[in-house]
Amino acid sequence: MVNKPAGMLTLPDGYNPDLPHLPRILEPSLGRLWIIHRLDKESSGVIVRARSAEAHRHLNTQFQGSQVAKAYHALVTGNLPRDTYTVDLPLRANVGHHHRTVVDKEKGKPALTILGVIQRFTEPGYGDYALVEATPKTGRTHQVRVHLFTVGFPPVADPLYGDEINPAYHRLTSLGLHARSLTIQHPQTGEIMKFEAPYYQDWVAALGLEM
Repeated sequence: MVNKPAGMLTLPDGYNPDLPHLPRILEPSLGRLWIIHRLDKESSGVIVRARSAEAHRHLNTQFQGSQVAKAYHALVTGNLPRDTYTVDLPLRANVGHHHRTVVDKEKGKPALTILGVIQRFTEPGYGDYALVEATPKTGRTHQVRVHLFTVGFPPVADPLYGDEINPAYHRLTSLGLHARSLTIQHPQTGEIMKFEAPYYQDWVAALGLEM
């Protein structure tokens, strides 16, 4: 398990291979690692990598079969009137010049996300915010970001989907989305394993938490 920092690429950039990415940092000490899933460059949080082709096949099957439980934490803008939301909206990826994902009820693929409010904040001069746990039941590109934006509560400082408020107020250095936990079955032992990624310091400061 790796706790990826925001701003780090999951894979090498096709146009600029000199940009920092996980394989360049991890493989010199760990050897070859097989890619199973990705996180957006702007997001932080838990990523699992396979260390053998056999483990890669086993884990790939879990991800493709929606057998992996994922939970994201998002710092979002707005006053959420309810504590829970079920967002069931089909999504189509790579739309337009910026390659956004959009809700498309005719051509989109099924996408389901469960949202639950963890904590609400109100700051004079800045409005309402909330810490939300998002549980995607499918694995579409930018699914959590688009579903949050579509229901009116985009993550703080999302460069693609809406919030233009200066993230410096929240002491966040980038997108307010953190892959908090991932639950998989160990490819050899069959043990159910849950990995949880701690918040980075900017999240700790933004949420007023103690280290």
